[in-house]
This record gives sequence, structure tokens and C-alpha cells, in this order.
Amino acid sequence: MNAVFGVSVTVLSLIAWVGQSLTLLAPTLAAKLGLTEPEADVDPAFYADGRGEALWDAITLWVMPAAGILMVLNSKWWPLFGLVGGAVYVYFAGRGIATRVLMNRRGIRVGKTCTLTVNCIFLMLWGLSGMAMIGAAFLAYRAH
Repeated sequence: MNAVFGVSVTVLSLIAWVGQSLTLLAPTLAAKLGLTEPEADVDPAFYADGRGEALWDAITLWVMPAAGILMVLNSKWWPLFGLVGGAVYVYFAGRGIATRVLMNRRGIRVGKTCTLTVNCIFLMLWGLSGMAMIGAAFLAYRAH
């Protein structure tokens, strides 16, 4: 069971980390791939915020894929990485959804409606996977 969950979390969280890293390093390519909004489609402040978010996410989002890999390998370290990585992903998801929804409601251009919807769906999946990883890590700690 841990192997299936670990692989699932690794794949899902790698999408976020690789996407944000690509957004940081090659924003035009990331926009062409649909990973981020093109600069012309969003407010300049939102675009700048997105670049800052991409920088920070490239630095922090690797912890959850590492937790998934460690879980698959049955390492004693996966619960620690799972707690930290899960918390990072819950924060990442919550901030991403709140920022986009609140800015959109205030009339700030945050991208096309379909892009906003897809972003929020993926952010919810990442947040839920973060919560699931925290729960799994907590249970693993309690079992010892």
C-alpha cells in the first residue's frame, strides 16, 4: 500500500515542482505548455507574484517527491519528509487558490477562466495529497 501511495504522491508532486521550476527558469516555455499564464493575459503585479512564487516553490516543493520516494524505499526518514512536504503542499495549494480567487474577484487579471479553473483543480489535488501525506506520516510515527 505504501508503495502505491508513495508512487502516486511522487508523480503528482513532481508535476508541481517541475512545473514551478520550469516557470522560474523558462516562463515563456511554461506558458506555451499551459503551466502558467502568459504575461500578456495577466496583471503585471500578478505576473511578478507568480515569478516570486515560482522561485520559492522551486526551492521548497522538492520535499514531497522526496518523501514519496523515501516511502517507496521504506526509509525510516519518509515520515519526517512527509510531514514537512505535506505541510509545504497544503500551504502551496491554499495560498495559490486564495490568491487567484481573491484577485479575480477584485477584477485583477489572473488569466483566462478555464486556466483559473484548471489551476484551482490541480492546487486542490496537491493540497489533498499534502494532507494525506501528513496523515500517513502521523500514523507511521504513532506506529513506532
